[in-house]
Amino acid sequence: MSYQLVCGIETHIELATKTKIFCGCTTQFGGEPNTHCCPVCTGQPGALPVLNKRVIEYAVRAGLAVHCDINNNSHMDRKNYVYPDLPKAYQISQFDEPVCVNGYVELDSGKKIRIERIHIEEDAGKLVHDGGYTYVDYNRGGVPLIEIVSMADISTPEEAKEYAEKLQLIMRNVGVSDCKMQEGSMRCDVNVSIHQPGEPWGTRTEIKNINSLSNIVRAIDLEMERQEDIIESGEKVVQSTMRYDANSDTVYVLRTKENADDYRYFPEPDILRFYISPEKVEEICASLPELPDAKLKRYVEDMGLPENNARLIYKYRNVTNFFDDAVGEGASPSNALNMIIGTIYATLQTEEDKENFEIKTTPKQLAELVKLIDDKKIRANKAKDVLSKMLENGDDVKTFIKEEDLAGLSDDDLRTLCQGAIDANPKAVEDIKNGKDKAINVMFGYVMKNSRGKADVKKAEAMIREMIG
Repeated sequence: MSYQLVCGIETHIELATKTKIFCGCTTQFGGEPNTHCCPVCTGQPGALPVLNKRVIEYAVRAGLAVHCDINNNSHMDRKNYVYPDLPKAYQISQFDEPVCVNGYVELDSGKKIRIERIHIEEDAGKLVHDGGYTYVDYNRGGVPLIEIVSMADISTPEEAKEYAEKLQLIMRNVGVSDCKMQEGSMRCDVNVSIHQPGEPWGTRTEIKNINSLSNIVRAIDLEMERQEDIIESGEKVVQSTMRYDANSDTVYVLRTKENADDYRYFPEPDILRFYISPEKVEEICASLPELPDAKLKRYVEDMGLPENNARLIYKYRNVTNFFDDAVGEGASPSNALNMIIGTIYATLQTEEDKENFEIKTTPKQLAELVKLIDDKKIRANKAKDVLSKMLENGDDVKTFIKEEDLAGLSDDDLRTLCQGAIDANPKAVEDIKNGKDKAINVMFGYVMKNSRGKADVKKAEAMIREMIG
């Protein structure tokens, strides 16, 4: 039978604040276990939380970036559950008045995945299983999160992946998080149900803490297969919390799923309600940078760049800032882009290297080099060699290209070289006369070698054909 997917995603994103949501402990990743915590974030008796103002600002920033409405009045709630990674036995979160509501993320197809809400909350600690024992590291406890809850608008595993990737790009671009899934600063809980066309939606299950974009697709595929097998065998899918294990490539049930009532939400008594003024919302909105999809559209439609090439840079904020600055210094967009993806990227081994984009060459230095290509004073291959040297130590173009290297060839000098090419390659001349046009490449090789790359190839071709007759 043919079943359709109904999917929504809850995305937990750690905010890029310096300190935790309710105390002054660092949010820095790593560190020795239980060294980034204090009485507040470990829930010691008598310790009182103080809400970090920057967390609210980042949540508003995230919400505006995905077209949300902002609730001017909001408050924190207690979500009660008992687990070793939560020493207070409750999590401070939001329930009925989240900071952001009613947004969307638009896919490349034009389909909009609606966002129900974005709320702020504290992260829990981390359980470490080793040698039959379980240890608790509370360094992550109290790190500020936003939880972005989509509506069940996702119809395929590929849409789920694209939605999560676009969310990752947007949040990185507006600077609220680095969204490093490998470090847990972005984690996805995927809700999956299946049904036959025209029938009511099936019972959903939730796959917790998926930590890579490719794993989202695989986990959904496996859970759809599992649910289909259950239905086809005449049994019913039970609402459950699931886990995807990438090592064994399996999904399995962790526990039956809790409902909101099980958490006994009530307003957090130790934190006052807070007000976000319309003026503050406008201020944050005005500070937002150009978003990735708008940037890609500008590169393709306004600058005329090939979309496939533009996609290689648009998702890296530091790369696009560098590119835009180089263009602003007078470099042509096409040649600047080619230098970045053809030469600079060769020195950057990982996605993180591209995200950081820590290179010694400045946008102005790149622009000076690209303008030499634009003005046809040097060839692109020569420019790539020069840029490779510039990247090693941050030197200017003039360190590697002298004024005499930029002097062009006179027509008389070019004609002399073309005649030399004809004299040295009689077989190529004969092939050209017999209609084998590719033979002229032999001539170009001679001309470029003897001109040290200064010759204009198009002009040389016209001269050679004229001289051959």
